[in-house]
Amino acid sequence: MSANYKKIDGAICLAKRAGLLKSGEDMTLESIRFGNAFVVIVAEDASDNTKKRFKNSCDYYKVPYVEYKNKEELGKLLGKEFRASICITDKGLAQLVLNNL
Repeated sequence: MSANYKKIDGAICLAKRAGLLKSGEDMTLESIRFGNAFVVIVAEDASDNTKKRFKNSCDYYKVPYVEYKNKEELGKLLGKEFRASICITDKGLAQLVLNNL
């Protein structure tokens, strides 16, 4: 695993522990709409429909959109089974993720 992936994973874990992360489709979309999301991360193996929904919302609300890891790996970072989508609600942590992609 490259150092950049470790930094991204660390930022995601830190955001979760600090309560600065939302996960799941409904919570992520709500954060985008209310202007609380600073980066949206969608699993690379999410369905095309899910990717399109988040990409369109992110484009409309001008939120950075990235595809990263798979649903199982994203879930493990959060202590859950699977997660197709998450968003970070802290500008600094979001920027850390974006800088290391």
